Amino acid sequence: MAPHHTERPLPEDVHAAHHWLDVRDTRLHLAEYGTGEPVLMLHGFPQHWYAWHRVAALLPPEEHRLLCPDLRGFGWSGATARGYDMDALAEDALALLDALGLERVGLVGHDWGAHLGFRLCLRAPERFTGYLALNMSHPWPRHRAVLPNLWRLWFTAFVEYPVLGRAVLRHWPGFTRFLLRHQVADPAVWPDAELAEYAAATSASAPAAQSLFWSYVLHDIPALVRGTWKRHRLTVPTLLLGGERDVVVRPSLLAGAEPYADELTVRLVPGAGHHLPQERPEEVAQSLRTFFGGRR
Repeated sequence: MAPHHTERPLPEDVHAAHHWLDVRDTRLHLAEYGTGEPVLMLHGFPQHWYAWHRVAALLPPEEHRLLCPDLRGFGWSGATARGYDMDALAEDALALLDALGLERVGLVGHDWGAHLGFRLCLRAPERFTGYLALNMSHPWPRHRAVLPNLWRLWFTAFVEYPVLGRAVLRHWPGFTRFLLRHQVADPAVWPDAELAEYAAATSASAPAAQSLFWSYVLHDIPALVRGTWKRHRLTVPTLLLGGERDVVVRPSLLAGAEPYADELTVRLVPGAGHHLPQERPEEVAQSLRTFFGGRR
């Protein structure tokens, strides 16, 4: 069983309960808020479970039970040599739900977690009552929207390559701080303590982060080019929220999924960037309450 990261203290949040569960070939850390209807919350890069703390603080604990795992190799979850492609991470998430005895839950994802969320909805739609996706394009982006925006992903060149990526993430904490500041509309939204926490966490999770990006290059990009996902249909009711000023996933990348989805709504948050849980936690919390309130 892979070790979990016990050498770093957890960020303090008195409302979060912490658990470690043996899942497949690793041990996943899970932060849990509330006691109501279960909702699986999937974080993005370069973050971990604490990405949801502002949203959780705005939700009545009796309404929702927020399940906020650290993805394999991130935060306080165990790191392994392999298992960072989307199919493997989807297996982790489904196995986690099985370990918790949960047959059907709501689903929320941000950034890479939202990319994973789409994969989960296509792979096991029966497990999810609905899906709230934040700051991520869907699996059917229009090529004419993708090509002019490829330059915005310049930073991935410093992350995805096996030797360079791990060295940058492990030894250059300023890079993580820069990304977090650069990707929001107002850098002042990040307290210094959170920037320090995510920089330290990214240093510790460098192999996992690099492997995640490299798996996307090896598997997901070829699948998009081949149009693999055009043979699949999104049947889980989905609300996709984007930031009007998102410099990573531009609003134009959120269009075009209608022919492949039964029930998909896209909404832009004015003046917001790429980190809606940090920049607009009230918008995310209200969307979660409204969207999942009538779904069981």
